[in-house]
Amino acid sequence: MVTTASVLNYIWLALVLLAIAIGGWNDRLKDVTAGAFDGAKTAVTIALALIGIMALWLGVMRLAERAGLVQRIARGLRPIMRRLFPDVPPDHPAIGSMVMNMSANMLGLGNAATPLGLRAMRDLETLNPRAGVATNAMCTFLAINTSSVQLIPATAIAILAASGSTRPTAIVGTALLATLCAASVAIISVKLLEKLPMFQLGRETPAIADDSPYRSTSKSKDLPEEVAIVEQPPGSSTLGLIALIVLTLFFVVLFVRMVAPTLFGVPMAPDAATQNIFVRSVNALSILAIPFLLSFFPLYAAARGVKVYDEFVEGAKEGFGVILKIIPFLVTMLVAIGMFKGAGGIDLLSRVLSPVLAPLHFPTDLLPLALMRPLSGSATLALLTDIVHRLGPDNIVSLTAATIYGSTETTFYVAAVYFGAVGIKQTRHAIPAGLLADLTGVVASVVICRAVL
Repeated sequence: MVTTASVLNYIWLALVLLAIAIGGWNDRLKDVTAGAFDGAKTAVTIALALIGIMALWLGVMRLAERAGLVQRIARGLRPIMRRLFPDVPPDHPAIGSMVMNMSANMLGLGNAATPLGLRAMRDLETLNPRAGVATNAMCTFLAINTSSVQLIPATAIAILAASGSTRPTAIVGTALLATLCAASVAIISVKLLEKLPMFQLGRETPAIADDSPYRSTSKSKDLPEEVAIVEQPPGSSTLGLIALIVLTLFFVVLFVRMVAPTLFGVPMAPDAATQNIFVRSVNALSILAIPFLLSFFPLYAAARGVKVYDEFVEGAKEGFGVILKIIPFLVTMLVAIGMFKGAGGIDLLSRVLSPVLAPLHFPTDLLPLALMRPLSGSATLALLTDIVHRLGPDNIVSLTAATIYGSTETTFYVAAVYFGAVGIKQTRHAIPAGLLADLTGVVASVVICRAVL
């Protein structure tokens, strides 16, 4: 049994105590209190906003799972996923959920990525024999989520464009390269850290029972049976296959029309005319991905003989329960972050680290953003906006800041949401691996932007 304390325990306590100490010294205890209340309010607001989205995507995933589509996707990516997640059976539903989450992250579909990631965590929990302790697969999945490869950082581009940048899409290539570096470090570090004695799991009874490939010996009684056992539907009808082909061709035509509208006699929009074909293709994929999934999955399930309405409702029912489990964990983390930020902790760290980073040619304007990124997405967005407005949207520091924002993730938020959904308290090496990925993303962003911009 793991006896080492969770990394989050130390981090959370340190944030709270430092917030009180720094806030008291700077006469900002009122701001500390306000930060705690704002953090609690924000946590509940985020959780409530997720309920509808969670219900939607759990319903869609239920259809894909019942139709056997998830299993087919998993079989296609089995060689890669087997290396990344050797403890997960190749045909387990978690494989399909993780693949779809990673795909959504790559396309910048945050609204779809989070519910799919939560579903993946719940599927991984069916293989977990240790209540409250993260498995190696969970840690690997979290590390990949905090460093997911970004094909297009849509939010950062939007800020640059709104500020009048003449080349807002210049960060597409830099963010892609930076996230490739971050993802590589995340995978390598999570695999190395899991071998350290302080993070290793002791030997226990295997998590998979002999009579079911998907059921955990300690967890299956607490989870819906449909998560553990997937029934195979009947084969597809000819009419259903024809409908799927027609739908796919329809979206292919839409994609081509968005990438090359002149082929259809449609004039190209002024902003699209300044973009290369790669950027236009990624933009088109980002727009069409969710409508395609929301239509393809139900149609595929119907073609396989699945009762789409009934199964969608059953999947959506799970959304509310998942969000209720998240709220306490989210409140706990965001309260500590709000207190630390209100006390001026980020500003203090920036002043302390500036003399060290200056000789390394790390722009001091980027330091608050880099320190805030693992803690709060909204606060980092505010800092990015301030840098762009203050220095100009085409300044190299502004473009570097936008690249950092597009190639890193709010590690503590992701950990609180994903682990909180399944009651994980012992996070083991997931947080260190995620922070190493964030650090790599920041350093890579600075180096790459200095080289190519």
